[in-house]
Order: sequence, then structure tokens, then C-alpha cells
Amino acid sequence: MSTPDEPASTLDTVRERLNVVTQETRFSLVQDILGHPSGLPTLKELDYVNPSKSQTTIRQHLQQLVETGIVEEVELPEDRRQNDLPYKFYGISEEGRQFLDDHKLLRAEETLQDIYDQVEKTTEIERYESAPRPER
Repeated sequence: MSTPDEPASTLDTVRERLNVVTQETRFSLVQDILGHPSGLPTLKELDYVNPSKSQTTIRQHLQQLVETGIVEEVELPEDRRQNDLPYKFYGISEEGRQFLDDHKLLRAEETLQDIYDQVEKTTEIERYESAPRPER
């Protein structure tokens, strides 16, 4: 049911986004993105911090987050790319950040960053973490 201030389509969008964001795997991915030092992890980094999920599963859930506008896929410009380093990253979109903030889902962002810092990382993951990131 819509209110005079919010048309049905807006409420449907909010409902859809909440359903997408609060699903366990996707909520975990949102937390991992928020906890990442640059806020722009790669698929490989997200795979590393979610060892119980396959990379295919993570990719599918990221795609749903992208489709609903919570997450955006960001690419490093071609002239800044380096061999053997990632160029595709995932970050919370501006619209997604506003949505998460409106629904009180950003309150633990600092804690998530502290937790991410404590994760023991392989040399490869540390290399990926320190790879150049696009400007946002």
C-alpha cells in the first residue's frame, strides 16, 4: 500500500532492495565491501573472505546487488592497468550507501573495517589489496 508521499513503485523498490540486501550471503558481501580498506574489493578478495561460498555463488550474489543499485562494478582505466593485477572492483554505490544509511545498515562500518584488518591474508591477497584502485 502506498502513502501520498511515497508512490507504490518507490515502496516496491525499497522492499525489493531490503530483500536483496538482507539475504545472508549478500548481507555478508555488503559487510565485506564496507570493511575493505579501500571499499573496493575484487572478486578474488571477496572469495577469500568467504571461504564457504564458491566464486560462482559470490559472483551471482554480487550481480543481484549490482542490479538493485546497492553495489557498483568499477573498472580501473586501461592506461592504469598492470599485468597480473586486478582491474575490476566492487563498491557500494552512492545510491546504495544512502539506502543502507536510511535503513541503519551502516552503523557498524568502522567495526567491519577493524575486523577486516584482522583477517590473516595470503601474499596474493595482500598483493590484490594493495593493487591500484579507480578513483570514485
